[in-house]
Amino acid sequence: MATFLQYLIEADTDFFLKVNSWHSPFWDVFMPLFSAKYVWVYFYASLLYVIIRNYSIKVTLLWLLAVVVLITFCDQFSASVIRPMVARLRPSNLDNPLSEVVHVVNGYRGGNYSFPSAHAANSWALAAFMTLLFRRTWISCTVVLWAIVTCYSRLYLGVHYFGDLLVGMFIGCLFAALVYYLLVWIARIKKPLEVRHAFMPIYTLGITIVCFLVIAAIETYLL
Repeated sequence: MATFLQYLIEADTDFFLKVNSWHSPFWDVFMPLFSAKYVWVYFYASLLYVIIRNYSIKVTLLWLLAVVVLITFCDQFSASVIRPMVARLRPSNLDNPLSEVVHVVNGYRGGNYSFPSAHAANSWALAAFMTLLFRRTWISCTVVLWAIVTCYSRLYLGVHYFGDLLVGMFIGCLFAALVYYLLVWIARIKKPLEVRHAFMPIYTLGITIVCFLVIAAIETYLL
């Protein structure tokens, strides 16, 4: 068992180093932007807007409360409960010998520990919850794409291994499903036959990404 665990750790490290080595000045600007938390306020607002347009005020408040509880729980469960127990140093942590060969952007190294990724847990919790809530292909593709690129940005920035992201994704999806089905069972909520204004999150994500690309292009050109 110990040998198999060591094999997984080594494979995880090798994969991380390979992905982390794919970098350029352009993506050194783009990825920190994508990985930031507060730049997605408009994207979150667009998801809330779709909920408001398709559910009553009472149900909207229930969904909003569920999302807040879900994200808070996933974040704290990952960062405050599991991380201190596992104590896996981030690849970018200066106390980790691996940090000497890790590509770090703008000196950002994150906290001490990396397992599991709270970014992955939070983003996949939201993506899974919205997928279950709306069950529409384009909304699902939009939130899943956002969660995937968010996870990739953490590899790119050198602050998480793939295993950190995979476990974070599992945590987020698991608790999203539990919260969603528990609330549906308790409140007897019925999904709308037709989801109105489903295009809003798609447009918002697209516009945000285009803005990031433009900023990255301008900064790269100025360099």
